Amino acid sequence: MTSAGAQRTLGVHSTSHGGELRVWSHSAEQLELVLFDAKDPNWITQTVAMERGADDVWSARSASLTPGARYAVRAAGPEGPTHAFNPSRLLLEPYSRGITRVAPGQFRSVVVDESFDWGGVAKPAVPLDATVIYEAHAKGLSKLNLGVPENLRGSYAGLAHPATIGYLTDLGVTSVELLPVHAFASEQRLIKQGLTNYWGYNSLNFFTPHQPYASKAAQAQGASAVLREFKGMVKLLHEAGIEVILDVVYNHTAEEGRGGPTTSLRGLDNDAYYRQTANGAYIDVTGCGNSINTAHPVARDLVLDSLRYWANEVQVDGFRFDLAVTLGRGANHEFSPTSELLQDIVSDPALADVKMIAEPWDVGAGGWQTGSFPQGWSEWNDRYRDRVRNFWLSDVDYARRASAAPVGIGGFATRLAGSSNSFSTARGPLASVNFVTAHDGFTLADLVSYDIKHNVGNGESNRDGTDNNRSFNHGAEGPTADVGILATRRKAMRNLLGTLLLSAGIPMITAGDEYGRTQRGNNNAYCHDSELTWLSFPVDNWQHNLRAHTKRLLELRRQNPALRPVRFGRVGEVVPSASSMDWYDANGNTMSEDDWSSARNRTLQYIAASTPEFEEFNRILLIVHGVEEPVTVTLPAHAGVTRYELLWRSDEEIPHTDAVSAVPGDAIDVASTSMQLYRAHSDSD
Repeated sequence: MTSAGAQRTLGVHSTSHGGELRVWSHSAEQLELVLFDAKDPNWITQTVAMERGADDVWSARSASLTPGARYAVRAAGPEGPTHAFNPSRLLLEPYSRGITRVAPGQFRSVVVDESFDWGGVAKPAVPLDATVIYEAHAKGLSKLNLGVPENLRGSYAGLAHPATIGYLTDLGVTSVELLPVHAFASEQRLIKQGLTNYWGYNSLNFFTPHQPYASKAAQAQGASAVLREFKGMVKLLHEAGIEVILDVVYNHTAEEGRGGPTTSLRGLDNDAYYRQTANGAYIDVTGCGNSINTAHPVARDLVLDSLRYWANEVQVDGFRFDLAVTLGRGANHEFSPTSELLQDIVSDPALADVKMIAEPWDVGAGGWQTGSFPQGWSEWNDRYRDRVRNFWLSDVDYARRASAAPVGIGGFATRLAGSSNSFSTARGPLASVNFVTAHDGFTLADLVSYDIKHNVGNGESNRDGTDNNRSFNHGAEGPTADVGILATRRKAMRNLLGTLLLSAGIPMITAGDEYGRTQRGNNNAYCHDSELTWLSFPVDNWQHNLRAHTKRLLELRRQNPALRPVRFGRVGEVVPSASSMDWYDANGNTMSEDDWSSARNRTLQYIAASTPEFEEFNRILLIVHGVEEPVTVTLPAHAGVTRYELLWRSDEEIPHTDAVSAVPGDAIDVASTSMQLYRAHSDSD
């Protein structure tokens, strides 16, 4: 058992005599600090025996343990099914702030200079209700951006370049969520296939920024320069008002299964760090070969210390936890929302006001837990994703073949209004991170262009990636010259983006979806570090138009607080920072019970009125029509509403700009499968 005080002093710390290294291991019988020559990373210049102290924390001092020094740890210990000691193996120290690769599969820890001048730049502290997440790859975001100098493209510095930041601020997103930037390695299987892990969900270490994402100049200068470049990126994004959220992988490591590479935790104390049976078989609930044993206090402390480091020393604004259910499994390997780590993450004062987002599933028993995380967490809402895709895509496909849609609009409306059937009243709509696409799966353009995945290039004979895409190619698989199909696809993308950005909850846009980026039907492009996955910026007119729609929708979301309630409303009550919601059918009448459940009804009118605490009163009307035939809608007579002002419609190729007003009772033509957004005015407006 370890104490919090002992754990927080792990890693390298400066002393009057150079540096002191502290490493935890309960099972080890001997630990040794190994230092290397400044020019030859394989030439050992010094070894220092480490001494076991209180709480199984081993320590060693060396005058050479200063910034720039490369070092490793060797560990000896007992044999046994749950151990993996090898006294000749050079291991990464788990709290390393820098890592360098010295040969394929071989790495060294590096002492870094952590000093940095933040210049008084503070975190943007974007409120959750105003947050719009842009999920992007640290390399891919700028790799093809000709506005970024060539030597910076694809780097942290390229992400922080004015050309990149200007694009993001002009679009209107508030927070960039970066796919993993912790130091990582490609899986052995991929290396044998000549492929690479592009997404980065295979961590070597939880404290070090991935060195290959730094500029060549920073890489040449060493680990301290890489860290400075990363901090500089955060600082410049913050100056522009953009938050930085990190996608973090604490559920497993790059050490894979028992036959995989031993680089750090396994060699230091396999018995403590990984979930396993008494005979040493790994209990893998991640699908990646191993699972970090967060039921053990040392593993929990490792995760918490890493989070504190990135949130405070590196000033990042939030975290999205990959396969977060794994982190909430106890000693019996079952998930509990009251698990110590999940509670500690959102209650730790050192992590106050940091956004915490769960991917609420893993692949183990009981691994699907959407809606189950404790208060203080937001969650990726896969139920939202599936319902929205169904409504605009697979339901429409079904209706073409069966002459009627399979379901009505009730379930879609629930997701539009914040998914109250998934998240408790105490947590509210901001517990839901709404998304239609993510890095994993089809892009938005591919979602409306392909019925099936096309993953042959991944080297697994098209077996990898989900087959449950809920996509619709609209009449042709992949590229087509059919102008009718292309127009319908573009409208479908506008409907999906419109739903995402006008729904209650926190929206997440996948980078490139705002202009229709394609991966040519590959729905699992994790192993492609190429132009297939890098962002190529808008070229065609339709792409510029789609981006203009996205920008307009984000502007409307900012301007209309009724679209972004903080709390769920309650019938007959005025709930501060909620939205009062009223629902009408195509004739302007209050929705009946049959209207909600009938597959014949796929048209609704939705009025949301804010109950303001901090912003002016606001009220909107959203019309949704999910049938491939036009309809005439009668605008509802609603208490206090005297006029409706058209703000946006999805059936137009170019965003609506003309001032168009209507009054309650007017008949409005609504195009097939489309949406229209109005601001509802009263006489006092």
